[in-house]
Amino acid sequence: MKIAFIGDILGQPGRVMLRDYLKKIKEEHKIDFVIANYENASHGFGLTLKNANELFSYGIDVMSGGNHTWDKKEIIPLLDTHELLRPHNYPDEVPGTGLRIYDIKGEKLAVLNLMGHYAMPYTDNAFRCAKNTVEALHTQEIKNIFVDFHAEATSEKRAMMMMLQGKVSGIIGTHTHVGTDDFQIVNGTAYMSDIGLTGCRDNIIGMDKDVPIKQFLTGLKGHFDIPKKCKKILQMAVMQINDGKCSEAYKLKIFDDSRVIKTEAWLD
Repeated sequence: MKIAFIGDILGQPGRVMLRDYLKKIKEEHKIDFVIANYENASHGFGLTLKNANELFSYGIDVMSGGNHTWDKKEIIPLLDTHELLRPHNYPDEVPGTGLRIYDIKGEKLAVLNLMGHYAMPYTDNAFRCAKNTVEALHTQEIKNIFVDFHAEATSEKRAMMMMLQGKVSGIIGTHTHVGTDDFQIVNGTAYMSDIGLTGCRDNIIGMDKDVPIKQFLTGLKGHFDIPKKCKKILQMAVMQINDGKCSEAYKLKIFDDSRVIKTEAWLD
């Protein structure tokens, strides 16, 4: 199977890029299943019902979350009615789930959403959650497993990869909005510390530059907003998975002027 993962969709600019390019990319690259992170999809903070339905209409199959999952309270019932995940290492009594299993071409694919600890809201231990969940999936003979690890610290993401290498098909980080240049395949596990945002590529991590600059100059916080006009980018990882192992992977950077940069993951 060939799956794709899209990083933090940031507001209307991110949604516009998916509207304009996703279906064409799926056809050209023969992608069977698309995963995306929704946590910034509605004006940068959380996800509304309207935007969830919009994004699914563009060809996304399941969406994962993070620390902004709960910013829009209307998401709580959607976690049961839509293909939406929240980090799996929240306590059991929290609404929703961070794990879903899909049938693709006669094979099972598990999609797991986890959240790290450094500079993040309180959750249960992500590493123990990952270890226990992956072991349980293996007992069910589910080998194709993709993990969205929503975390601030690259060290946490790298440690997760070292623990799960050879046991899952892919681990890709989200949250920082800045793509990293470390896409690799290690013992059949595709890994990248952060896929980067889909949205405004200029300004500051997808948000208008003025408020962050003022905050750095004065120490006074303000309300972050999305620029009314900006240069946009769509960032996507594509992975070929066979019997639980990633055999080929590459990253696509699609610009709003239709330029495409393709970067192959290296085998390590």
